[in-house]
Amino acid sequence: MARKTKEDAELTRQRIITAAREVFAKRGVSHTTMEHIATHAQVTRGAVYWHFNNKIELFQAMRDQAMLPLLEQLDAAALDEQLQDPLSSIEQFFCNTIKTLEEDASTRQTFEIMMAKCEYVDELNEVLQQVLMTCQMYIDKTKLFYEKAKHKGLIHPELDPAALAMDTQLFFGGVLNLWIKDNSDLGYRTHAIDFIKQHILLRRMTQPRR
Repeated sequence: MARKTKEDAELTRQRIITAAREVFAKRGVSHTTMEHIATHAQVTRGAVYWHFNNKIELFQAMRDQAMLPLLEQLDAAALDEQLQDPLSSIEQFFCNTIKTLEEDASTRQTFEIMMAKCEYVDELNEVLQQVLMTCQMYIDKTKLFYEKAKHKGLIHPELDPAALAMDTQLFFGGVLNLWIKDNSDLGYRTHAIDFIKQHILLRRMTQPRR
């Protein structure tokens, strides 16, 4: 019975997160209240507050559902001791991110909210700081791949892995922003993967030794 209650609670929690994402997408984060979310989820406000203290916690839970699986992919590649081509790992990660956005509606909607439906001011300034921290995590992890690439002689020896990682983060942030906002088929969505491959190719000096 206790297990069933725990499962029901988790189902309710997921239902609330899904409702929040849908309401955020429609109304924008700033104009959404916990009551709006409760109504959309068809639960009481008390049920929402039982799982989440405030809208910020709910926003973070929605964001984590989209971001954590992507970070786990990057972590798995970084821990691969047999990694032969770190540059290809960077390329594959960002290409997979684009493919996830194309194939997974909930992830795509979450990114749309984060990049186009949220004003990071007042109470949401805390969320902005967390977004920036996540960006720094991506930079730090990408730096490890560039360091491995430099050790393997895949990039020019005078290039700085830290600078390359920052440049890649800024590049992909721009691609992602344009991909999310391209509703008129301007080519940012259709050519995003080509842009990523070209970005990595410009850094490559040699192919890895097999």
